[in-house]
Amino acid sequence: MTDPASPSYESARDELAEVVRKLEAGGATLEESLVLWERGEMLAKACQDWLDGAKARMDAALAERQDDPS
Repeated sequence: MTDPASPSYESARDELAEVVRKLEAGGATLEESLVLWERGEMLAKACQDWLDGAKARMDAALAERQDDPS
């Protein structure tokens, strides 16, 4: 993930945990809950994108290592 507007994995993960905490605590209006839910969905996607990218990099490194005869 190289988009400078995108949060780092750690930042997105921490904010997502906070969003979940707020939703689980209750007390928010329906509109506030919807805004939190939408933000949580965006953060979850950002985290998944980071993890998918990390897996692709690891797979590429392992494939390169297997192709190297030395």
